[in-house]
Amino acid sequence: MANAESDSLIIRRASAADAPAVLSIFDEIIAWFAEIQNPGQWGAEPWSSQPRQVARVVEACSLPGAWVAEQRGGPIRAALVLGEAMPYVPAAMAPEIYVRLLVASRHSSARGIGRRLMAFAEDQARLAEVKRMRVDCYGGGSGALVRFYESCGYERIAALDIDGWPCQLLGRDV
Repeated sequence: MANAESDSLIIRRASAADAPAVLSIFDEIIAWFAEIQNPGQWGAEPWSSQPRQVARVVEACSLPGAWVAEQRGGPIRAALVLGEAMPYVPAAMAPEIYVRLLVASRHSSARGIGRRLMAFAEDQARLAEVKRMRVDCYGGGSGALVRFYESCGYERIAALDIDGWPCQLLGRDV
């Protein structure tokens, strides 16, 4: 499936050329985290000003499982990267698709886009005839991010400490 459309939302394959737009979403969210005194997830400095983070986003957008969601005729509002599990999580016991990245704008037009991209990820798993999905996320702060994934049908598998960063690993069957 090259593109998926719903209402005015278009989900399409990402490329390195999309990295500036995705970095802009990270910067938007990091600024909001700073406002609410929650720098624990991604820090307090804009990613677009950090060469290491810029390189990470360019690499992520270049992966074969990278997707962006944009409004028809409008800006990119979210990014999703599917693929192999992150190196810091326990190995999978069966074939899986791993949600390596999900980031969505806080703009009002992006409301619900994270949930739509998670449903899209599950569709990709079904198309690949893979029955298991996993994701990890920031396990600190208010716990809202963990609750978001639980509301998408994921269950907690393990709490991890990644060099002082609280990480929650979650999974579900599709």
